[in-house]
Amino acid sequence: MKYSPARSFLLIATLALSQSILFQSVAAESSDKAYFNVRSYGATGDGKNLDSPAIDKAIQAAAAAGGGTVYLPSGTYLSGTIHLLSNIHLLIDMGATIKAAPQNLNAYDEPEHWEGIAYQDGGHTYFRNSLIYGEGLTNVSITGFGMIDGSALSTQDGNQDAVDGFNNWDHPDRVNTNATQKLARLGNKAIALKLCRNVVFRDFTILRGGHFAILTTGCDNLTVDNVTMDTNRDGIDIDCCRNVMVSNCRINSPIDDGLCPKSSFALGRNVITENMTIMNCVLSGFEVGTLLDGTMKPRANGSSFGRLKFGTEANGGFRNITVANLVFRSCRGLALEEVDGGILENINIHNITMMDVGPYAIYITTGKRNRGPDVKQPSRMRNVLISNITMDGVSSASGIQIMGLPEQPIEGLRLENIRMICKGGGTEAQAARVVPELGNGYPEPRGGSSVMPGYGIFARHVRGLEFANITLSTEKPDLRPAMVCSDIDGLELDNFKAQLSEGVSASKFDNVKNVVIRNSPVLKDAAGTENK
Repeated sequence: MKYSPARSFLLIATLALSQSILFQSVAAESSDKAYFNVRSYGATGDGKNLDSPAIDKAIQAAAAAGGGTVYLPSGTYLSGTIHLLSNIHLLIDMGATIKAAPQNLNAYDEPEHWEGIAYQDGGHTYFRNSLIYGEGLTNVSITGFGMIDGSALSTQDGNQDAVDGFNNWDHPDRVNTNATQKLARLGNKAIALKLCRNVVFRDFTILRGGHFAILTTGCDNLTVDNVTMDTNRDGIDIDCCRNVMVSNCRINSPIDDGLCPKSSFALGRNVITENMTIMNCVLSGFEVGTLLDGTMKPRANGSSFGRLKFGTEANGGFRNITVANLVFRSCRGLALEEVDGGILENINIHNITMMDVGPYAIYITTGKRNRGPDVKQPSRMRNVLISNITMDGVSSASGIQIMGLPEQPIEGLRLENIRMICKGGGTEAQAARVVPELGNGYPEPRGGSSVMPGYGIFARHVRGLEFANITLSTEKPDLRPAMVCSDIDGLELDNFKAQLSEGVSASKFDNVKNVVIRNSPVLKDAAGTENK
């Protein structure tokens, strides 16, 4: 046969098209086998019939096939407890909503039994009474541009009374000696994972997530990315976890903490939270729901949480953590609280913007609440760097608080490149206030106790404290010094600037030694110091 270029091209094109059709057919068949549509297992998505049993069937089928994607197409899926399994990807598609069932349907698992004393809050003691729950899993993910609506979830710990102290946050110990007494069958968390590995949460939205929108305890290799939480208690608590990445999230939580690393005693032993990066997130304290609807209304009473807080539950401690590129709006600020005998070390926090900050912008403390069995060591904090922070509208009560223990000072703390505008208005009486030691109290400044004698900085019980490139100012005249320091060994200040009212000193030092001051004319009268 005579060679024909056109005929050869046609043959090649035909073969290529046949292979393409075959490939697409195989791919489609493979994809169909990997996807488990919950509608095929009995889910209605009408928001009226309980769909969690059907979702569980789809998850079980996927797990039996070796893993796969459990797919929720557009619709509203009324659900009680959904039980995740290993190698499962729960995909909540655009237009799909998992809606928490009303409590009277008894659709949530009962809380598990806890034997003996619980040295942690009830919310960290019980996990199974959640909307989406998993324990001891490997390779699990929840993604998609859909929503989890937890409006029917309880915001309480799960106890029906406050005898055990769980519902009394002022109790210094809050230890429950009979953890299973009068437990209510209440679903109170949107997502709870315990002792899981290789976990991914991405792209979905949580509205009103109950006590915790997301709670991860004892998890390893955790990624939380581009998740939005507009919720009525804590946004996300990362407890006793390691190898964690949280990025690109928006968390609005006016009534409780926004993003909260912890290291509680929920696993029955001390476990440190370590190797974590938190970056590119926005934290706020607007009225619940107003982040999602775009109105972003400040709370009527002007008091919001919504912060980034390490602790208070801190039996194990925190280590090797980087925080970068965060925005705070109409909420409290940054808190590092180590009070249960653990250690907080090697922390790097930088590039933070805050506006309309509550009772404090930066709060750093160690204490001796020591809520745990046979706590033998004092709480410790060392090697912390906080840099590149701008703060506006900071509460007149206090700006930056740093408080160690008399017997165990904070060691190696540096703050640099800080610009803070406080509301001001402080009085001479407030300037004379003696701040009590935290002792075994709950580490939360509130009410009159949060008012510091220095409008900008109050620091006590620190060894090796450095400030560089600090600028403090007030919107209204303030009769307090800009900075008050007590019991500091090794204080270094470089390029410190502060706005002052007439006749008010820039600083007040008590038992401060080994001081070096550079490029800071405003501190020229600081007693017993050398200003270079």
